[in-house]
Amino acid sequence: MVARRKVIRSTAVAAAGTSLLVLAACAGGGAAAPTPVSAAPTAFALASTTPFVLKGVRDVTQVGQITGAGAPGSTVRWGMGYADLGSMFEANGKVYFTFGDNFASRPEGAVGGGGTGWRSNAMAWTTDTNPSDGITLGGMITDDLGLAKELLPSKKVDDVEMTVIPTYGFEAGGAMYLHWMSVRHWGAPGEWEVNDAGLAKSTDQGQDWTVLDSPRWSGTSGFVQVATYHVTEDGVDTLYVWGITHGRFGGVSLAKVAAAKVDDASAWRYLTGVDGAGHPTWGGDPAAARTVLDDTVGELSVVWNAYLGRWIMTYLKEGTGIVIREGLSPWGPWGVPVTLVGADQVAGPYAPYMLDRYTANGGKTIYFTLSIWDPYEVFWYRADLQK
Repeated sequence: MVARRKVIRSTAVAAAGTSLLVLAACAGGGAAAPTPVSAAPTAFALASTTPFVLKGVRDVTQVGQITGAGAPGSTVRWGMGYADLGSMFEANGKVYFTFGDNFASRPEGAVGGGGTGWRSNAMAWTTDTNPSDGITLGGMITDDLGLAKELLPSKKVDDVEMTVIPTYGFEAGGAMYLHWMSVRHWGAPGEWEVNDAGLAKSTDQGQDWTVLDSPRWSGTSGFVQVATYHVTEDGVDTLYVWGITHGRFGGVSLAKVAAAKVDDASAWRYLTGVDGAGHPTWGGDPAAARTVLDDTVGELSVVWNAYLGRWIMTYLKEGTGIVIREGLSPWGPWGVPVTLVGADQVAGPYAPYMLDRYTANGGKTIYFTLSIWDPYEVFWYRADLQK
């Protein structure tokens, strides 16, 4: 495939050190292949005396484009000229990319979202095994006309339901799930009002979706937008879920649920604190969830990184740009933010999504999607971690 490369930055960005905590895991990682392999070790929470090791990043590079006419797997063939988001998850031997509001075309000179052929969401897939030269989409979930299909319908009425955005996807029990938020109104930059959030489920490889009655989260809860990761805890496949509220101005909360019980709201547990020995405490009320990271967090992603032997989180930090932090456990503490892509380097960066499948050099090189407001497309990036 043809790669379009743009070097954003090749100097190291300094981070800092501190300490951390204890528990157990599995999930995708290491090589870029469509079959999952183990990533996180048996103990995925480190002791509180453990120092941070991430010193910075180097060679942050725009490898290529994933959506639009300029992408090697051009999405225009499916009637998708412009799109954003692009969080990833693995299922059915493929990597699925989930997009937000997308459009067939838009007026010349337009900036950001808007245009004809509006869909609130869409999903594509790839079996591309080499992230180093870009990602080529192999297919799209389509309608009867062969065009990108809106998976979760929305009313598209301002102050009622403007759109329904999938914030993350995952596989559990042979089914595919999307976490979604129902946006009532787009407010000031970085802020929006949300009706509620919940899960949708597909048992036919993403072609049809059922919106579940539960679990549901209020539009002001800490789980309006999420990132997920599978671990094995006490021998049970468990989904860890990091959540943020509406917009981009809140901190991060944490939940977990047995993967076999994601449909059961009563099975979800929310982190309510950490005791004196560094052990997490859990409860059944999402309103009681404690913040595990305080910042202005938008569109987050969390994976285990083998090179650092730490968790890493990427997100949009309003006013700064795209940052990365290391964590010694899912509930923190988390190191200081290190800038990956500055807000002054591209025109509106947001939604930096990782999949631990897509790494190289033992996890030293990470790859991630990045949405850029102008031209309102999803791009593929890489960066080298420094320790």
